[in-house]
Amino acid sequence: MSDLTTFRQEIRDWLNDNCPESMRTPVTQEEQIWGGRNLRFPTEDAKLWFDRCVEKGYCVPDWPEEYGGAGFSAKETRIFKEEMARLNCRAPQVNLGIWMVGPAILEFGTEEQKREHLPKIARGEIRWCQGYSEPGAGSDLAGLQCKAESDGDDYIINGSKIWTSYADHSDWIYCLVRTDPDAPKHEGITFLLFDMASEGVDAKPIELITGETHFCQTFFDNVRVPKKNALGVENKGWTVAKRVLQFERNMMSDMEASANTSGTTPRSAAIEHIGLVDGKLADPVFRQSVVRHEIQKRALDKTQQRMADEFAQGVGDMSVAMILKYVGTEEEKRKYELILKIAGEQALGWSGEGFSDAELQLTRDWLASKTHSIAGGTSEIQLNIIAKRVLGLPDAAGK
Repeated sequence: MSDLTTFRQEIRDWLNDNCPESMRTPVTQEEQIWGGRNLRFPTEDAKLWFDRCVEKGYCVPDWPEEYGGAGFSAKETRIFKEEMARLNCRAPQVNLGIWMVGPAILEFGTEEQKREHLPKIARGEIRWCQGYSEPGAGSDLAGLQCKAESDGDDYIINGSKIWTSYADHSDWIYCLVRTDPDAPKHEGITFLLFDMASEGVDAKPIELITGETHFCQTFFDNVRVPKKNALGVENKGWTVAKRVLQFERNMMSDMEASANTSGTTPRSAAIEHIGLVDGKLADPVFRQSVVRHEIQKRALDKTQQRMADEFAQGVGDMSVAMILKYVGTEEEKRKYELILKIAGEQALGWSGEGFSDAELQLTRDWLASKTHSIAGGTSEIQLNIIAKRVLGLPDAAGK
């Protein structure tokens, strides 16, 4: 057997032996393990699974071992994820530190910053949030005005951020601030890391269409942050910010695993609500729609794999992540529209009798799918950027 074949078997055996059966089911939002100083586990099995993965470095399998990872290569990481998916294993931990700021620290951080932050992320000790958008700088992110003024070895931060996911539950924030107000818009921005427990930080939840409140507006009133907490070069934070946006868009391009908390797919909904005849869905129109979605999803998965391989080899194109973010989130919306058509009125419940927990969650997942084409850059803005910067097309004025 090849080394990778042996590796796959070893991972498969380990998962079979160590992942509890209850951790091989769809996870609800309440059961997700976000890590942090106030880490709580919904069940003993969740804690057991988390502890076993932390011990092996499997929360961040592609990170170096010295920072809490497993040291897997790109191919080994892909195999690990495939074997996790084969058993429907839950992610042992979800955290913006894993998805976004951790990879940025690996790429841009000093050795001191890596040693300070990465092991804590890998062990689930610190929960992160993202301070990017502002009330007057959403799609035009580079227009941000939250300022950081120099004061000796510190910055003094004043301003606010909005749509800060889980800011009221997070321990640290990675935040874009303007350190040179006279510089061109994309210059004069610095990427800072700081503790949400700092004096002067206040996070206020915002109620969403789903009834959830995981978005916040976060206010900074004379917050003092050491200058050594800057990631990358002062006034050059836009370079780091763009890289993190790439990580975010790559994550959002695959919303199947990260957003589907009801566990419902078009195929499972069709089998339940339409039924099978001779092993096929009874309705040929829905059968064609389900197959079309699965073809799209498989094509997206393969393209994501290729993109990950290219970036691992240092030849990736950042524009691909932007394209996949648009394609993935739009397909996610179409998926939920299809599920609602299949499930009919059973997919329209909000509370009360007559609906299962999965059906009630499905309604909320459908509503949440609309937000994914806004978060991380709206679909309309993504298309404009792709048209101008990737395809080189002129704008309406012919420029």
